[in-house]
Amino acid sequence: MQPRNMSMSGVVDLAAVKAAQEAKAKAEQARAEAARQGGGGAVSPADLVIDVDEASFERDVLQRSAEVPVVLDFWAEWCQPCKQLSPVLERLAVEYEGRVLLAKIDVDANQMLMQQFGIQGIPAVFAVVAGQALPLFQGAAGEAQIRQTLDQLVAVAEQRFGITGLAVDPDAEPGGPTAEQAPAAPAGPHDAALDAAAQALDAGDLSGAVRAYKNVLSDDPGHPEAKLGLAQAELFQRVQGLDLAQVRKEAAEKPGDAQAQITAADMDLVGGHVEDAFGRLIDTVKRTAGDDRDAVRLRLLELFEVVGADDPRVTAARRALARALF
Repeated sequence: MQPRNMSMSGVVDLAAVKAAQEAKAKAEQARAEAARQGGGGAVSPADLVIDVDEASFERDVLQRSAEVPVVLDFWAEWCQPCKQLSPVLERLAVEYEGRVLLAKIDVDANQMLMQQFGIQGIPAVFAVVAGQALPLFQGAAGEAQIRQTLDQLVAVAEQRFGITGLAVDPDAEPGGPTAEQAPAAPAGPHDAALDAAAQALDAGDLSGAVRAYKNVLSDDPGHPEAKLGLAQAELFQRVQGLDLAQVRKEAAEKPGDAQAQITAADMDLVGGHVEDAFGRLIDTVKRTAGDDRDAVRLRLLELFEVVGADDPRVTAARRALARALF
């Protein structure tokens, strides 16, 4: 199963956004249920370290990553550094008390997963959060570095995706409820429309995706997934059919041309160059005035929507924009 990552070169993954919204509700519901049952709905510490193969990757990694950050430990029996690292990861997974889940993957038995993650050597450690694969580190890292990395992972999962982890009952028997058995979050009133919009986006039907997201927003103007989806779909519409080399050439030749810089920033963002896109528009704000300056500012705010308000790059760019304006 191919790891589900960002849909367009590092811009945003709408499936991850939807999973993030569902994750918080699911985690809170699971914890409440566990509390009502005296811990009966919680997993045991032994369930925090699991073996995963290609057949179980979808269920045990992708699906569970909507509830808890899943740390992937790629190892092999012949790998001596793996024998140093794996016990540390296993101990920390239990110590973090459900804030992470450790999935161990034997690369000799799962060559396809190794190739799909682009692993050149082991041990290699990745994470999957809300369906997104993130590289963590390679080699037998020290415990202090691992703790720092896990702390950052937990913070990102909670702050950006609302993922709070699993409830753990120290007295629970191993083999607690799986992601499939956990109570599902109730369906939202716009789930069908949002699913159709995401499918249209994935199929390249940008006009259909824009219409679908606008329909949701007409009923619920503040719907976060629809706002994000519309911003992304409109971004893809704007760059469709453009020649990257020509766009960059025109932007380089006309540094004061607001539209040339706006178009280049769109291309930067679609290519995953988030900071370049933001920096280009902030510099253009400094060089322009009147309607041109306002157009650049508005496009920058639209790109903030695409990336997400909680992204630290957006936070930094907002501060830089304020300095440029005032």
